[in-house]
Amino acid sequence: MSEPGPTVHVGVPVIRPAEPRDVPRIAATVTVSLAESRWVRWALPLDGRTQRLTRLAELDAHRGVTTGTTWVSEDVDAVASWQAPDGAADPLPADVAAALGREVPRLHADRADAVARTDEVLAAALPREPHWRLRVLVTRPRARRRGLGGAVLAPVLDRCDRDGVPAALVAPAWAVVRFARGLGFEVVEATRSADGQLPLWVAVRPPGVPMPEF
Repeated sequence: MSEPGPTVHVGVPVIRPAEPRDVPRIAATVTVSLAESRWVRWALPLDGRTQRLTRLAELDAHRGVTTGTTWVSEDVDAVASWQAPDGAADPLPADVAAALGREVPRLHADRADAVARTDEVLAAALPREPHWRLRVLVTRPRARRRGLGGAVLAPVLDRCDRDGVPAALVAPAWAVVRFARGLGFEVVEATRSADGQLPLWVAVRPPGVPMPEF
């Protein structure tokens, strides 16, 4: 998947694959959108929380840009970051993989063990067959209720339909579940983080579900 993805025009919004120039803006959009979220309060220590979140977002943006698995609105007010099934995206460069392995545990600090154990719990609940997993979906507060969230998901959901593979996500809030249901996702398991502090819902969208108009 070395060729760049197409620019997708969905109604008024222009949705495109993220580029290296977008990394700072992606990190800012993620930080503004998630700073007070339940997941961030659970996964990151209070000390330097905002800075930790921004750095995590930068690292994930580099991962998404180099593998071709992050999509943005033209102004980067909306971001969708995915984990692709094996062979469906460009390989992760060694330097990006090393930075992720080195920095992510440090950024989670004393929450790193709970985060890692929770990832193990979730791995058992996610589809066993190849699937696209949504890692991050954010829209800046000023840009909400304009259809950008669904629009920025559309390129990968359309690909899932073409390839006949499911999409999956883990929601830390019921509001996310309600939104995802409108796109064809259904909850397959309700669970909690490994330390029992955070409710989590695993939702899966089978291929071929009709997409709403954006």
